[in-house]
Amino acid sequence: MEYRKIASLEVSVVGLGCNNFGGRIDGRTSKQVVHAALDSGINFFDTAELYSSGKSEEHLGKALKGRREEAFVASKFGFGGDSSPAYIRKAADASLRRLGTGHIDLYQQHRPDPKTPMEATLGCLDELVKAGKVREIGCSEYSAEQLRSAEKSVRPGMARFVSVQNEYSLLHRQPGAGVLDECRQRGLAFIPYFPLASGLLTGKYRLGQPPPAGSRLDSGWGADRLTRWNLQIVEALIRFAEDRGHTLLELAMSWLAAQNPVVSVIAGATSAQQVQANASSTGWRLTAEELEKIDELVPPPK
Repeated sequence: MEYRKIASLEVSVVGLGCNNFGGRIDGRTSKQVVHAALDSGINFFDTAELYSSGKSEEHLGKALKGRREEAFVASKFGFGGDSSPAYIRKAADASLRRLGTGHIDLYQQHRPDPKTPMEATLGCLDELVKAGKVREIGCSEYSAEQLRSAEKSVRPGMARFVSVQNEYSLLHRQPGAGVLDECRQRGLAFIPYFPLASGLLTGKYRLGQPPPAGSRLDSGWGADRLTRWNLQIVEALIRFAEDRGHTLLELAMSWLAAQNPVVSVIAGATSAQQVQANASSTGWRLTAEELEKIDELVPPPK
């Protein structure tokens, strides 16, 4: 497993998204997934107060009991749009309680809050860092312009955002149009979510075939991604990977890992086998020629 830096945190290049915990899988299976991740070298776990109404944090905290020192835990607040100091303080204490830990390694604003001044949000997060409840702070769903605005709101000596988490994959390349450039210029870590496009980039959804019974897209969630256009791209990517002795999963994960400044690719899992496959999926070192060919198959945004 390769490890990269998010400020002071040295995290695995493959992370575990914990949004399935408490929803698609119960506490017992969540523990199996977490332990399989740790045993595979994954040390970065991403959750949120939103996921399964707090159950995700609870399951993750219980699963890490006795192994907390092996992990870096990221959580999020404010999906509903409230990033006021009063809300952040309450949310942070609730997350710490559910996680059963004394600190959150990376605490992220889940969505921008246009109603609360950025200075107030960052000031409160700085208080949490100085109090030892949070080690680093990050944001999610930010545009390049919002990242610049946040940086302007930081006073000397204050904690600042060290990472941004946005959707990014071979089927969703929009962050490459500005956010990645902003991250490179400011030394911010980029953490892509939905790296497998809700499962489309695993290879189990094929053109002309019904989705597998019981799969995420079969249940209706994210079914709008299951378009003929996307499936045609998937077929082309499968051929590209197989011609070179790799799987579509390895292509999707290794391509993201090759993008500067991606630090950790967080993928969800519902079984120990899935997380083990994810853990070993970034070993393909794509050549410049291969990256150019991928750009022909899936053109980057202008």
